[in-house]
Amino acid sequence: MRVMHVHRIRGIGGSERHLLTLLPALAERGIEPIFVGLDDPAWSAADFYGALQVPAVRIVSPRDFDPLLLVRLARTLRADIVHTHLVHADVYGGFVARLRGTHLVSTKHNDDPFRVGLFRFVERGLSHLADRVVTITDALHRFTVERVGVPADKVETIHYGLDGVPEAWGVNPPDEVPDGARVLLAVARLTNQKGIDLAIRALAGLPDDTVLVVLGDGPERAALVRLARELGLEHRVFLLGRVPDVGSWLGRATLLVHPARWEGFGLAVLEAMLAGLPVVATNVSALPELIVDGRSGVLVPPDSPEALARGIALALETPQLGAGGLARARTEFSVGRMADRTAALYGRLR
Repeated sequence: MRVMHVHRIRGIGGSERHLLTLLPALAERGIEPIFVGLDDPAWSAADFYGALQVPAVRIVSPRDFDPLLLVRLARTLRADIVHTHLVHADVYGGFVARLRGTHLVSTKHNDDPFRVGLFRFVERGLSHLADRVVTITDALHRFTVERVGVPADKVETIHYGLDGVPEAWGVNPPDEVPDGARVLLAVARLTNQKGIDLAIRALAGLPDDTVLVVLGDGPERAALVRLARELGLEHRVFLLGRVPDVGSWLGRATLLVHPARWEGFGLAVLEAMLAGLPVVATNVSALPELIVDGRSGVLVPPDSPEALARGIALALETPQLGAGGLARARTEFSVGRMADRTAALYGRLR
């Protein structure tokens, strides 16, 4: 069975990392996965394609609206099933798949607020083209059905799966994080969604030996630097950008903090759980599906630096939360479980 996965590539985020894990696992189950990348030339795709372990077809896709992309995809999408990921692939790949009469699966990876704006009418129309719509969490399932309006009988949940922390693709550069500091680690793009500003504000209410280390980059970087300076915390906040060895930092950290305002899944949370780290996260979207409050981490209300600081203080005093998170990650969120359920979905379409 040949399955072509279509995704626009603009670096490596949660959906891309999901595909890097899922596609080789499907190949191990006798499926022939082929990745079709809609490459935005404004972003470097070298890291993604360097890590991809299945065949790929790359199509340059510089514009959001590009009718010629339909022609290019019509020449490319020859498969038993086309599986699309995110908006561009849904629109272009979904339309071409249906023109060809090919089975179509669409995965929804986030509960971004734009999906309940005017775009929800587009998404409802696209859902009629799909045989199945996959959501990566139960919270996203509810969002997709109740708020976007996709028919419930088309939607099923298949959680992301991981078996270990990210593999290094290089050596981390030197840093100025003090030896002996208790490291509160955040792994996230620097956007309003991820709530790193809340983590900086929470740091002001925590002991001086705690520091915040953030791995990731994004448009909020300058604002976060200013905020740390205004609060007199610039010596305790380290925005290190993208680093080649996240696993090394998971080993150095005392806990992971993830104060997202909304979240499609939270792969960084699952990685921390697999590293045996306690996790403090906001009680939003899918995060309560990963974290059982008080057993595998601490959940706090969103948009509250004070509540976040209290949750961090509690987790610092409860290191056994890390063992609870590790056990939950291994039993509930394995790669095998994810791949088996995806392969079974494909089998039902044949």
